[in-house]
Amino acid sequence: MAPTVLPAPLPLCVCLLLASGFAEAGKLLVVPMDGSHWFTMRSVVEKLNQRGHEVVTVMPEVSWQLGQSLNFTVKTYSTSYTLEDLDQKFMFFANTQWKIREQSMFTLSTGTARGVLDITFSHCRSLFNDKKIVEFLKNNSFDAVFLDPFDVCGLIVAKYFSLPSVAFSRLLFCYGLEEGAQCPSPLSYVPRLLSGLPDAMTFKDRIWNHISHLDELFFCPYFFKTSTDIASEIFQTPVTTYDLFSQVSIWLFRTDFVLEFPRPVMPNMVFIGGINCHQGKPLSKEFEAYVNASGEHGIVVFSLGSMVSEIPEKKAMEIADALGKIPQTVLWRYTGSRPSNLAKNTILVKWLPQNDLLGHPKTRAFITHSGSHGIYEGICNGVPMVMMPLFGDQMDNAKRMETRGAGVTLNVLEMTSDDLANALKAVIYDKSYKENIMRLSSLHKDRPIEPLDLAVFWVEYVMRHKGAPHLRPAAHDLTWYQYHSLDVIGFLLAIVLTVAFIIFKSCAYVFRKCFGKKGRVKKAHKSKTH
Repeated sequence: MAPTVLPAPLPLCVCLLLASGFAEAGKLLVVPMDGSHWFTMRSVVEKLNQRGHEVVTVMPEVSWQLGQSLNFTVKTYSTSYTLEDLDQKFMFFANTQWKIREQSMFTLSTGTARGVLDITFSHCRSLFNDKKIVEFLKNNSFDAVFLDPFDVCGLIVAKYFSLPSVAFSRLLFCYGLEEGAQCPSPLSYVPRLLSGLPDAMTFKDRIWNHISHLDELFFCPYFFKTSTDIASEIFQTPVTTYDLFSQVSIWLFRTDFVLEFPRPVMPNMVFIGGINCHQGKPLSKEFEAYVNASGEHGIVVFSLGSMVSEIPEKKAMEIADALGKIPQTVLWRYTGSRPSNLAKNTILVKWLPQNDLLGHPKTRAFITHSGSHGIYEGICNGVPMVMMPLFGDQMDNAKRMETRGAGVTLNVLEMTSDDLANALKAVIYDKSYKENIMRLSSLHKDRPIEPLDLAVFWVEYVMRHKGAPHLRPAAHDLTWYQYHSLDVIGFLLAIVLTVAFIIFKSCAYVFRKCFGKKGRVKKAHKSKTH
């Protein structure tokens, strides 16, 4: 067969089509947050950079994860704290979670988390004190800001430079969702953050849900006080959390309704759960040897996330004792002192390829702190979980997986060696856990577009259209009494009462006219007869 000859104009059209992506390339400002939050946000930023967009990331000089081998423009600013300060504050907070539970806005605002929050929020003052960076940002015409709303600094930057923004987060603390997206959150079936409640609540659960909401109303202003004070300094006028959260164009949430309970959503809320999941790579020789040596029993993967790799000695020994009671080989990411009672089936490693191990067919269970990244890797790979939540959204994530029958939750403050051993045996040998997690995995993967591509699309959408004002609900322009229609209810009630009053008076008047006169006539007749 003779080769097909393309018409002359066609190659030109193909070249123009390929170049169109670069012709539409824009300029994106990124204000990330340190820690595990950056892992998946970075994947979106790198994909945008690959698509030809000019990406400028503004970050503090002192961080855990932010400055590691980046392929785009980075602007750094000095901070008032050192890496040692950051490590010390976080370690104090993390270690405390093994002793007491700080799981309310009151305890987060006043407990050991306060030190971490003050450092996290304070670096925004350092950014705006750096006149060179501020001048650089002023002189560049950015199309949008890509930010993590927990940090709040990104929201301040977007407002200061009047730029449309895309927020990237697992969730929002306090009533940020109600303020930022004007999204209804009925307390009757939408559990509040940190409550650890299911969606099918008993009467007692609903009482606790209302108490959690009141806890937010009272203590959230104090939780964000450092941020709002800095914002007020920068703008030279009082600034509230509503002023910052309500300006966001698109909310990208690292969750979906395989994990999350069904609830009302708004048109500018996009769900990209599982964005951190990817096809597992072949294991290194070291880990392949560990897996192969496990025999027919297989392995258990144990990791408490990227931020927690040490455990108080007493608790570590309890855990080590429990791991020795199962026949599986346990790969435990742990950098603390080696427990003296560590069993032969437990291998300590400073790092492990978590997703690749979870994707191996010989993996039987996953011990996790219930962070959203780990939870989704467990879902994607269909591995039942034993969950040991420590702080933040981890209790809520664990409750959701437990409600769906995909894992067992343990209270780290109360659990014993037997509790952990029994939980592991349950998720490994009770087939229902494996069946449930495989069902969730199948539901999660059945989607029209990959989460990363969806996130990239919406960031580019905001860049192209300079925001998404058509998705902004009119609720933002209402007062609280208008939002709840109290003025309408009051007006209609006044009309009903007025009509009822008129009817009552009319009936009373008719009654007096009809029966009052007859009564007087009878009385007059009786007086004459006497």
